[in-house]
Amino acid sequence: MQKIEAVNDFVVKFANINGSGSASANELFARAILRMGVPVSPRNIFPSNIQGLPTWFEVRVTEHGYLGRRGGVDMMVAMNPQTWDQDVREIDPGGYLFYDSSKPIPRSRFRSDIHVLAMPLTELCNDTYSDARERQLFKNIIYIGALTQLLEIDPAEIEKLFGEQYKGKEKLLESNVRALDLGRQYARQNLKPIALKVERRDCVGDRIFVDGNSAAALGCVYGGATVCAWYPITPSSSVAEAFQRYTQKLRVDPTSGQHRYAIIQAEDELASIGMVIGAGWNGARSFTATSGPGVSLMTEFIGLAYFAEIPAVIINVQRGGPSTGMPTRTQQADVLACAYASHGDTKHVLLFPEDPYECFEMSAQALDLAERLQTPVFVMTDLDIGMNQRLSRPFTWDDRREYDRGKVMSREELDAGADFGRYLDVDGDGIPYRTYPGTHPTRGGYFTRGSTKNAYATYSEAGADYVYNMQRLRQKFETAKSLVPLPVLSAARFPARFAALFYGSTSPAMHEALDALAEQGIYINALRLRAFPFQNEIADFIASHAKVFVLEQNFDAQLTTLLVNEAGVNPASLVPILHYDGTPITARFITQEIAERVSKLNVRPLRENMVA
Repeated sequence: MQKIEAVNDFVVKFANINGSGSASANELFARAILRMGVPVSPRNIFPSNIQGLPTWFEVRVTEHGYLGRRGGVDMMVAMNPQTWDQDVREIDPGGYLFYDSSKPIPRSRFRSDIHVLAMPLTELCNDTYSDARERQLFKNIIYIGALTQLLEIDPAEIEKLFGEQYKGKEKLLESNVRALDLGRQYARQNLKPIALKVERRDCVGDRIFVDGNSAAALGCVYGGATVCAWYPITPSSSVAEAFQRYTQKLRVDPTSGQHRYAIIQAEDELASIGMVIGAGWNGARSFTATSGPGVSLMTEFIGLAYFAEIPAVIINVQRGGPSTGMPTRTQQADVLACAYASHGDTKHVLLFPEDPYECFEMSAQALDLAERLQTPVFVMTDLDIGMNQRLSRPFTWDDRREYDRGKVMSREELDAGADFGRYLDVDGDGIPYRTYPGTHPTRGGYFTRGSTKNAYATYSEAGADYVYNMQRLRQKFETAKSLVPLPVLSAARFPARFAALFYGSTSPAMHEALDALAEQGIYINALRLRAFPFQNEIADFIASHAKVFVLEQNFDAQLTTLLVNEAGVNPASLVPILHYDGTPITARFITQEIAERVSKLNVRPLRENMVA
């Protein structure tokens, strides 16, 4: 029988039951490989209930450094009878099935083209432990021990992780080490060797292992945020929780003990964004973290901040919709909702981070942009980036960096007789000057209005005043094009007729897919979009190719719609490639979809080993 053979390049997937304590054990498995110098990319795919439903934990191991999902499974650790048939189907031919053989399973439910590794885990636990909870928890550690033996993972790395986790709790440390050894001993004596191996490498370098939500929170700290108002919602809640941890460490005066920050859990999402807007109006840098349903509830206040021109940052950790949708699944589902949030004619700045590094960088940048443009700014991350640990470049910060507070009229300027009109465009960029409350006892005051007004903030329903403000707001949006992050080009080795556009969490799988396509002789130029509004170069890039594949993780091709609406792109030149089942997109999916479309377009090689 065929046998998958690989060193430092395979996928292990764990099928468990939610609430069984398996996620912690599975993360230990991933971290041990990482400690051996081999890059890993784990993903926890979990249900939205507390316990009892299926959960999966997938670990991509590759010394080549690919951090997206590959697709397919080389080894399935099947611990959940509910999902057995589905889990067995996922294994690639020649792969491995590791399962608990304490209860017999009919031969008909196995496959003839995979290798079976049977271990009576429940029996071992029942023989070793008397407490029901211990039996469940240590069962996880026992199978991790067996896997370290089969894959030749250094057990010392797991033991070091135990030591860090249970520092000062020697009894727990010893019991976990014993369970690990029990699994290793059984595998050594009873299971046949397999052809998947982990060997030590030095492929991690100085990269850090962090989730996007923590990175975004730290970016807000370094970016100068002092106010966070939020309402809990999956998958964004850990942004505010991480912000609290970091501010307790970095924003407490060491002499007085005074907290130089405010974190408020509001009664609902509408109240939270209202607090953020109030803080921004008062001169504080402020943000909220939410997901799609929260954005829906915030839209009235978002429109107020847009029209009254008040800075606010909204970190949107996207999940599946509509309505409650899939709270614990990932999608790029809110692009249109956020771009046009609120009624009337509104357009908002969106930033699209690809990984935790950019979550850190763009969250800090969003605070600058919000004040520079005096408007709400969205950081469009998602569950895949936000809640999964990812290898990332170390975060960097220049302590000489100054915050961009935008156009703020000072008391000295007012005393000198400056003509202050709160909504007056004096520079031609659409951005007016503002004052902080209390700047001057008699000058610089104004009414903050969500209703129509003239350039001096006086209430007005005159059509000319409304037209002036709307045209100025659109000019401000044009100005934003020069301030938001530029797209990033991945150029093909040969001149290419076809191209691809992608953004956000699609990026890691996309880069692997580009390599796989090149191996098939399919060369395409790829452009990663990092912000909306779209720079003019994006339309030029699209116009220079016969067809452009647009990769998205939603059903409605939302980025494609936005490109047509806002960049003047010919819809016929765009070919949407959509992935929307709630799991992170895979390199195999992208490769197959693009290859099939290229084939249907009847492309012939322009030169040897070249398709497009």
